[in-house]
Amino acid sequence: MKRAAVVGAGIGGLALAIRLQSAGVDTVVLEARDKPGGRAYFWERDGFTFDAGPTVITAPEALEELWQLSGHRMSDDVTLKPISPFYRLSWPDGTRFDYSNDDHALAAEIARLEPQDVAGYGRFLEYAAGVYEEGYVKLGTVAFQDFMSMVRAAPALAKYGAWRSVYSKVSSFIRNEKLRQAFSFHTLLVGGNPMTASAIYALIHQLERQGGVWWAEGGTNRLIAAMVRHFERLGGIIRLGDPVAGIDTLGDLVTGVRTASGHELQVDAVACNADVVHSYRDLLKGSRSSQRAAQSLERKRFSPSLFVVHFGVRGTFPDIAHHSILFGPRYQGLLADIFDHGVLAEDFSLYLHHPSASDPAMAPEGHSTFYALAPVPHLGKFPADWSEIGPVLEERILAEIQRRLIPDLKDRIVTRFSYAPPDFRDDLAAHLGSAFSLEPILTQSAWFRTHNRDDAIHNLFFVGAGTHPGAGIPGVIGSAKATAALMLGEGK
Repeated sequence: MKRAAVVGAGIGGLALAIRLQSAGVDTVVLEARDKPGGRAYFWERDGFTFDAGPTVITAPEALEELWQLSGHRMSDDVTLKPISPFYRLSWPDGTRFDYSNDDHALAAEIARLEPQDVAGYGRFLEYAAGVYEEGYVKLGTVAFQDFMSMVRAAPALAKYGAWRSVYSKVSSFIRNEKLRQAFSFHTLLVGGNPMTASAIYALIHQLERQGGVWWAEGGTNRLIAAMVRHFERLGGIIRLGDPVAGIDTLGDLVTGVRTASGHELQVDAVACNADVVHSYRDLLKGSRSSQRAAQSLERKRFSPSLFVVHFGVRGTFPDIAHHSILFGPRYQGLLADIFDHGVLAEDFSLYLHHPSASDPAMAPEGHSTFYALAPVPHLGKFPADWSEIGPVLEERILAEIQRRLIPDLKDRIVTRFSYAPPDFRDDLAAHLGSAFSLEPILTQSAWFRTHNRDDAIHNLFFVGAGTHPGAGIPGVIGSAKATAALMLGEGK
């Protein structure tokens, strides 16, 4: 393989492009939008910088490896800073819980809510360490290309009760309901329902505990800029603002890529970092096998969407953590409404991002940058008119933050805008406006997920949230490593 194209400049696509270019493969990244990043897009408005997400950076060593491949250092291009506490969790009754990897402080936080759960948390941590070793270290960067690979992994998955949900497994160790929520919500960060996502996803807890939670100075957008800079330093090419219109095939091979501007590229291989349904259904229209794959994918379960309110305000708020989770009055019922019933409930839980707590340069002097994120049903379950619903939900979310954190919030707002499910669909070609692609349940994980290499078209590959191992920065970086091994002939 001498030349490759990567469709989509998300984190997974850029990570794969860096790996290919580092191995001597001439690589071109084709991006539809005016900026790289995919879901890690950003806006600059009225002096404020707003990251679209993702904002929680874990497993920095996986990122560092992308530079080490060519003898460079990530720190030359971007600075990562540790965040503590990882998250500040709060409930409507005023209960607050700071979650970090400081053993003494965390034990004290747990004991405040339920002294008996300190020992239970220790047992849960042992469990999380085990699934981290089996699910992330051993399998997180290995492609599952045949069913036997799944069979070989089955004993380890069975040992850790992979058929159970994260919430169920946490509950077997933890008695206090608030603590059960505190140690199970992490699957929401990769589009999973804690009530149905496999207990294997408890590895996220160990991932954070072991490697910490980090922030890229200047925002996640600066991490993207660093990846682009490094890719171009190696000789790679990135084309922005020119959507791929089609991937050409001949028999069981990809022959080239066409863009909306008329640009044509002949390559030895194509890797799609675009939405998996969009890739198969729209970009590979000329392939019968791809149309069958698209129909199969459309029958699968997709993660929910998000409604995000970005707002810049006057004043600084040192008592509001960088990452906060504001739980609502319900947990299991709200999750069922979002994932199963397709109901936009009256109540909600919020993730509040406050980057200026760690990086004042994200806002003008004396101001602060925030975004509030609420999981909502995807467009397949809730096909509503978001032009009408969005402004109402935006007001309700800001009112909740005003009630719980900033009493005069409405008077302080300088600028604001929201991002809704149709924006995920229109800007990112995300099927049903899903924010995380396929839902991470056991029967849609590993071999059951979109394969890193297509089964019928031998030089067509996939990278990113829709393929193994899944969403989140460590997930898509892991998918890039697995896919690169296949493309470079290093993996079966």
